[in-house]
Order: sequence, then structure tokens, then C-alpha cells
Amino acid sequence: MTAELRLAGRTAIVTGAAGGLGRAIAHRLASEGAAVAALDLERADDLLPPRVTPWICDVTDPTAVADTAAEVAARTGGIDILVNNAGLLSGRTSLLQATPDELHRYFDVNAVGTLLMVQACFPHLRDSDHRGRIINVASRTFFTGGPGQLAYVASKGALIGMTRVMARELGEHRITVNAVMPAQVATPGTRAHSDDAVFARTMAQQAIQEYVTPDDFAGLVAFLASPDAALMTGQCLVHDGGGLLH
Repeated sequence: MTAELRLAGRTAIVTGAAGGLGRAIAHRLASEGAAVAALDLERADDLLPPRVTPWICDVTDPTAVADTAAEVAARTGGIDILVNNAGLLSGRTSLLQATPDELHRYFDVNAVGTLLMVQACFPHLRDSDHRGRIINVASRTFFTGGPGQLAYVASKGALIGMTRVMARELGEHRITVNAVMPAQVATPGTRAHSDDAVFARTMAQQAIQEYVTPDDFAGLVAFLASPDAALMTGQCLVHDGGGLLH
């Protein structure tokens, strides 16, 4: 099997896949041979490559999550890879203005949504002939503090902790669980909160002075989904050109 088709015969679910990082991840996994179910709140039918199928699913809705996982497995014969990318991004507001409702909203999408997806996909990941893979898209702001982003940072920190617990509990089923943390990647979501000057300041702190692209980040996810990462689990991997040396 060539490296380009190292995911042949596998089915992947990618959440938050209508644009940005999720779209790049879905395209990369498909390019390596996986059949990809691209989940989002809206269908992304435009410019989809072969092997990528759009699905509408709200990851905070337990019924929708369970039904979607069952439908994907029934149509493709199973689920081998789950990429939990769906998440709420954040602007910057003082913690003194933070509200319980805001925290609950971020936790519902960024943490609880991941839990629901893992629970729904577990039986299929357990039965995968390729060892099930779970890849959670977290954030390096858990380490940097992210002033003004209390709810976002707290919810992504929870996701890091969940990743470690999942790795421990699911290891007996040979399912790997890892978290990946991108740089400040230019996507419609991040651009809504950060201008060119913010991106330039972030890059100035990197060991490699280059902007990280969604395609760059998708390569890390594809590696974790591949046979080469069969024994890598419980890890939190930063992909940011050496901005955060962790």
C-alpha cells in the first residue's frame, strides 16, 4: 500500500467539516483513501472531492448524533476514524463579563459534543479492523491562557483532560485517542476575531516564521489516523511552527 492510500478501506467522520480546518481534514483523509462523512450544521455540497459525503448533524443533539453515527456505519460498513473538530471560536471579553450561560454554551459544543460523538461511534471504533482512532481538535490557548477567552479556553482545557481519560479507558479496545492543537490558522472563523496584525504577532513568536495552513494541520491528523500511529495515544500535539515549545 502506498503512503498516499494508507487510509484505504477506512471510514472517517469529521465534525465541523463545512469549512476551515474541518474541510481541509476531510479532504486530506479522502485523498489518502478514506470514505469521509463530513458533518456540520449545514451541508457543504460545493467542491467536494470523491469519497467525501456531507451530512447535517448538530453535535450537541444526542438523538441527531446517535442517528447520524448509525446511518454512516450502515451506509459504509463501519466507522474507523472520528475527528472531533466541531467547536465554537471566541472573541475577547473580560472574564468579569463572563456568564454561566456563556460557559455552558462553549462546553456544550467543545466538550459535550465530543463526548456524544465518541459514545455514539464507540461500538464501530471498537469493531474496526484497523484499530479505531479518535482525534480531538483542542487548542494551545489552554497553555497560553488566552486573555479574554475564558469560556473557550476552559472548554478546550476540558477536552484535553477528556482526551487523556478516553485514551486510558478505550486503550483496552486498541482505540487510540489524541488531541491536536493548531496554530492561529487563517480560516473564516478565526478571521472573524483576529486581523492581519494579530496573525503577524503570533507568527513572530514561532521558531519557523511561516503561517500554518489548514492543509498543513490536516497532515498531522492524517498521520494520527494512519497505521504509523497505531501505538500513539493520550498525547496532545501542538502544530504551530514552534510558537509554543511544549
